[in-house]
Amino acid sequence: MNDPEIRALLYPLLQSGMYVDELPTGTTRADVVHITEHFMHGYELKGDADTLQRVAKQLPCYSQAYDFVTFVITEKHVLKLVPLLPEWVGILVASADGLQLHRPALYNATVERPAVAALLRLEEIKQFLLARGLAGVSTLRRREVLSFLRTTQLVPLSELAKHVRERLMGRMEERLAFRAERKAEREKRPARKSRRPKKRKR
Repeated sequence: MNDPEIRALLYPLLQSGMYVDELPTGTTRADVVHITEHFMHGYELKGDADTLQRVAKQLPCYSQAYDFVTFVITEKHVLKLVPLLPEWVGILVASADGLQLHRPALYNATVERPAVAALLRLEEIKQFLLARGLAGVSTLRRREVLSFLRTTQLVPLSELAKHVRERLMGRMEERLAFRAERKAEREKRPARKSRRPKKRKR
């Protein structure tokens, strides 16, 4: 079973909110991130042709950013993957029969402010901080803003995470609206007349 086949099984389960494919997360990318008003759930997919070599790199990035984390894998990976994951990480097993729950994802208590904020663009982070009266951040570079968030007690994680979820969801809505506008514009344009090939003179 490959990545597209696993995604086809996973997407219908993500009912509320929205999901984003390949969201940059730390030094890696989360295959699928389910975003709702209340949480972010990161999914990592491992098909039959994949290896587990990158799990050690992926897991810290996901655990710092997402409220829930689930690995969606095929049967061949189960025995080797389970010892690599903390108990709060969920596991779904994909097969031709669908997705089977090996263990549910539990709430992640290791989320960190810089990793959550880093899911946004720099200007989006600054807008949030400026709205809280933290004017000194306006000239900071990205690395400096994330360092500030690592040490400050002035920014509650719950409020920051709420802002990040809202911005990511709003960004997708903006993209969909833009695509709809472009499609409507194309449909209004008169259809181009197809050119008939010229007949050769005999």
